[in-house]
Amino acid sequence: MPVNHAFLKKMTMMIIIIITSVSAMAQVRTVDVYVPDMDDDHYVNNAVLTHFRGRFYCMWQSSAKDEDSPDTHVMYSTSRNGRKWSRPVMLAENTDTTFASPGGWIVHGDTLSAFINILGDIKTGGTAHYKTSCDGRTWSDMRPVRMADGASMDGILEQDPHILECGRIVGAAHFKPGLKARPIFTDDPTGQSGWHVGDIEMEDRGNQSRGIEPSLYIKPDGTIVMLFRDQASSFRKIASESHDNGATWSKPYLTELIDSRSKQCAGNLPDGTAFIVSNPIEAKDRTSLGITFSKDGMEFGNYIMLRTPEDLRPKEYEGKYKTQGYSYPKALIYKNMIYISYSENKEKVVITTIDIDKIR
Repeated sequence: MPVNHAFLKKMTMMIIIIITSVSAMAQVRTVDVYVPDMDDDHYVNNAVLTHFRGRFYCMWQSSAKDEDSPDTHVMYSTSRNGRKWSRPVMLAENTDTTFASPGGWIVHGDTLSAFINILGDIKTGGTAHYKTSCDGRTWSDMRPVRMADGASMDGILEQDPHILECGRIVGAAHFKPGLKARPIFTDDPTGQSGWHVGDIEMEDRGNQSRGIEPSLYIKPDGTIVMLFRDQASSFRKIASESHDNGATWSKPYLTELIDSRSKQCAGNLPDGTAFIVSNPIEAKDRTSLGITFSKDGMEFGNYIMLRTPEDLRPKEYEGKYKTQGYSYPKALIYKNMIYISYSENKEKVVITTIDIDKIR
């Protein structure tokens, strides 16, 4: 797909990514959450973590063989220490006409909300739903996520909503028709209702926006920076900024952040330092997974490599769109640790942890 040069010409270099060399890092630990046997599901992806009532929770989409196939459903596993994980159980089943994928977690008080995206076809899009639990074992019936006007959300949620200091939740969804990524926000602390679509001038390409699968971090002055995967194959991240807690957004621009055209994860450490986890390769190649940090949200340092091609285990099972490498990272900050969940070869669910004190 050719790069839109008019788009490039108009870009504003608001983010500077310093990529000089790639650093190695010894202070990381990687554990498996799910490794399939011959009779298990051989496709997994979109793993996302939370912590609730003394346990870690990890959900992911799962199917027998292929990506986004009609049998796709959502499984989850739990752990007390983040190292030893329970056998996965069903969180959301597929039906004769729809399949399910993860929409992320929100913890509010004594309630854990699991968000589930329901789709009939990945190309036409889907709708967002949720179920709740007070103990992490028994769950309510599925209910639709509501917009501010009371209508059901006619889109699927990206998996990592961020809670601002003011209590507002800012995230993103891919709206129908198709997968058109837009920032969203709500002042409902449960994330179950009250959602608004942020005002953004996003380039759409047929049934898909140019920028998809966004994540965000916050600069020291409160500016929200949302990063998007660029479907125009620039192999750079697209970014947009909001100065009013997610209500309005700048026109998206290209950054210098190298990317393999894959989903990334962004966020902030407890001291405000911004981070980005991605596949920092200037090609369609996910065989390396790295993390980079920035104090000001403008200048990012060298990538610290979390997983390398040498670490990658052989793919054991074939399937549609089973990309080799480390796919779709999502991060959880808990007790001075960064927990990064992702899939390996889209058949294993894996978590890599980093001690924040070791990277200061």
